[in-house]
Amino acid sequence: MTTSGPQVLGTEHTVPEPRRYRYRWLWRLRHSPTGMLGAVIVLGVVLVVLLGAAIAPHDPELIDLKQRLVPPVWAEGGSVGHVLGTDQLGRDVLSRIILGTRVSLLVGIAGVALAMLTGVFLGVTTGFWGGWWDGLVSRFLDTFLSIPFIILALAVIGVLGVKGGNNMLRLILVLGLANWVIFTRVVRGEVLAVKERDYVEAARAIGQRSWMIMLRYILPNVTASIIVLGALQISTVIIAEASLSFLGLGVQPPTITWGIMLADGRDHLATSWWLATFPGIAITITVLGFILWGDWLRDVLDPRLRE
Repeated sequence: MTTSGPQVLGTEHTVPEPRRYRYRWLWRLRHSPTGMLGAVIVLGVVLVVLLGAAIAPHDPELIDLKQRLVPPVWAEGGSVGHVLGTDQLGRDVLSRIILGTRVSLLVGIAGVALAMLTGVFLGVTTGFWGGWWDGLVSRFLDTFLSIPFIILALAVIGVLGVKGGNNMLRLILVLGLANWVIFTRVVRGEVLAVKERDYVEAARAIGQRSWMIMLRYILPNVTASIIVLGALQISTVIIAEASLSFLGLGVQPPTITWGIMLADGRDHLATSWWLATFPGIAITITVLGFILWGDWLRDVLDPRLRE
């Protein structure tokens, strides 16, 4: 009798393998309820971004004062045509949330990408080279950490200006500058451990250049940590973007973002609670999805947690 898979000594027991899936990460995703929930939320957010106006029931910029402050469909006075109600100008809340998803996710991903590029470069070079370069970046990093985020945002936006057609690019720059530190610290710690491995010492012994060693041996071994940290940081950047937009320091109208919707609804909390509640729920669900997805990625990519 022929059996497949690893055998337990003295028996014919076969260790079960995830044969029905081509990739093991699909098998792990199926057996992780929180990871599955996070993946579903992230996939749903991405689909909303891609479809955008195609699934929005109304024009999000259409003003209809006759329909202003209509409550959600299940509340008294609600309308089937406006499932989540309308705002103070008669614009459909659901349509504005759908269109606001695009800006929030774009700013989140772009801000993290900028922070990742800066932080990974500094983390790899300081951890590998050390010396005066490591000391210089570390002192600058310590100084940078002492500056509160809102003060940094006010300073950068004050220099670049809030108004203008490129306010989204300015916001991405602010968020990227505010988040590079965590990438630098995490990557530097990983590099300090990896560069002591035997294969790195062997590469040095045969005379390979430093840049080649960092690209071929160091960076691939810290990529898993970078991916996980990037997924988790997207949620942080989304919250930061909503906060700055709420304060009037982020993306400016008429661009639709969840932060601007929260700001528009704060004056109507007592009478029209849905104006701020539903954008807040959208932020909460999206952030929760990226956090759960990032935790699952950590479990899959970290070899110490795979078993």
